[in-house]
Amino acid sequence: MATNTLDDPEADDYSETESALETALRQLSAAATQVDVDEGVIERLKHPTRVVEVGVPLKRDDGSVEVYTGYRAQHDDVRGPYKGGLRFHPDVTAEECVGLSMWMTWKCAVMDLPFGGAKGGVVVNPKDLSTEEKERLTRRFAEEIRDTIGPKQDIPAPDMGTDAQTMAWFMDAYSMQEGETTPGVVTGKPPVIGGSKGREQAPGRSVAIIAREALRYYEKDIGEATVAVQGFGSVGANAARLLDDWGADVVAVSDVNGAAYDTTGLDTHAVPSHEEEPEAVMSYDAPNTLTNEEVLELDVDVVIPAAVGNVITADNADDVQADIVVEGANGPTTSAADKILEERGIPVIPDILANAGGVTVSYFEWLQDINRRQWSLERVHEELESMMLSAWDNVRTEVEARDASWRDAAYVVALERVGEAKSSRGLWP
Repeated sequence: MATNTLDDPEADDYSETESALETALRQLSAAATQVDVDEGVIERLKHPTRVVEVGVPLKRDDGSVEVYTGYRAQHDDVRGPYKGGLRFHPDVTAEECVGLSMWMTWKCAVMDLPFGGAKGGVVVNPKDLSTEEKERLTRRFAEEIRDTIGPKQDIPAPDMGTDAQTMAWFMDAYSMQEGETTPGVVTGKPPVIGGSKGREQAPGRSVAIIAREALRYYEKDIGEATVAVQGFGSVGANAARLLDDWGADVVAVSDVNGAAYDTTGLDTHAVPSHEEEPEAVMSYDAPNTLTNEEVLELDVDVVIPAAVGNVITADNADDVQADIVVEGANGPTTSAADKILEERGIPVIPDILANAGGVTVSYFEWLQDINRRQWSLERVHEELESMMLSAWDNVRTEVEARDASWRDAAYVVALERVGEAKSSRGLWP
């Protein structure tokens, strides 16, 4: 880890396998040079408020007991309760949770949501658990971190390896201990118990909205635009299908096994998403196939990396031929690649803006839970559209005023809002 350069946005010895924390710190330092925010505030934002580590015992179906490690990183709550996902994944670490919690702080601030950032998870491969084991693990994890969460304190949501059912178990476990049904303790629940309509599709929907606006900004007709999407899970599939519905030609989509490719455009609704049929993109009868790496190098108007982080690196940034990159996944572009793409004049619309639909509709869900009144899907879509366009306009204003990259502009918007809140509240003696 090149930790000696984290405070220097001009440093060139970038790690090509940089962690989420390294990337978040680099981006914070780069944006800090462009805003009038007190140095003490910037220093405070380099550190999480707290990181909770717990042991989570699980009685397996065969009667044996295993203890898993769980984390909850809470970065900042100056603008409101902590907010962020819970993931079940074998590679979860405290450092990763801290980095991702920082991104959630910026994401909430860019969208002007009254939340701060958090992230957490359990170090486990959910594929190794039965449904009953996953439920027991979720309920016990909820109990272990119960003192640090709550609808006015910290509000988890689904993430890698978790879903609406996981959130239902988590909410029920918390509610049982509190002695009252508390739907607002998590978001991303099934609508029947307080979840919001449109929540699952929201990150992909926001990616599509921002891709559409980026095309307009660069004077490209969406009806003539070509799009390639790496990753056909919830984010990638929903983004691809919406752009397809709006008239774009989605020429390639991929999953872990490879990509379906058709220069005339795919029928994205006929390609199985990961939720519909895991790892089945290659079963679609396309005239051509590609590797995941080749998807990122297609000569298209928009490429959307929507799978995992660190896929556009210094090794392949020179091979990216798209006119615009719209980040669907969290952290798909390394700092070194970002610099190369900027030098090549390829705009990168950052994740903290593009995929912020998830946390935005989570905010809507939280409001619905507090008021005990469910919104229609039409209202959710209208409110999301309005907030995404407002955030786009705020970031675009900074791009034009400062001649900044889209990423730096998004961080400027976020840092100015968080910095102003910090300055207004002051530092507790």
